[in-house]
Amino acid sequence: MDTVDKATRSRIMASVGQRNTGVELMLRSALHHMGVRYRLHVRSLPGSPDLVFPRYRAAVFVHGCYWHAHGCHRSTVPRSNHGFWSDKFVANKLRDAKKEAALLDAGWRVMTVWECALRGKTARQPEEVAAAVRKWLRSPASRSRPANAPAPSIAGLEWAAS
Repeated sequence: MDTVDKATRSRIMASVGQRNTGVELMLRSALHHMGVRYRLHVRSLPGSPDLVFPRYRAAVFVHGCYWHAHGCHRSTVPRSNHGFWSDKFVANKLRDAKKEAALLDAGWRVMTVWECALRGKTARQPEEVAAAVRKWLRSPASRSRPANAPAPSIAGLEWAAS
C-alpha cells in the first residue's frame, strides 16, 4: 500500500534524476583525479552513455541497481503493483542490451559500473573502481571481444576484465 496519492507518487518518480547521480559523480571525480578525461552524456551515441572516452573509443554506463534490475541486494521489486514493476524492469534491461549492442556494432567498447560497486554493503572505494575502469580502458585485450561475450561490469563483488 502506497503512503501517498497517485499524483504525488508520479511527481516524486518523475523527479528522479537520470544524469549526474551521486554514484556517477563519485566515479567521475575519482577518474578526474587520476588524470583520466572523458566526455559526458554524448547524445550522438546510442543510449547517450554516462562517460565517453573518445581516445579509447569506449563508453561507460553507470547504472543504478534498482532501475536496471541488477540482481544484487539493492534491486528489489516492489510488492504493490508487482506486474507493472516486473514488466518495467524487463523493458529497462532489454533497452540496455539494445544500447550496448548498437555501441558494439558501431565499434565502441562498453562497460557498466553498477551502483553497488560504490554504495552500500558491497561498496569499494571510488579510487579502486576508477582504477579498474582505467585498467580496462588501457588494456589491449579489452579492445576485441567476441560478439556473444557479455560486456565487462564492475559490481560490488565482481569484476570482469574482458
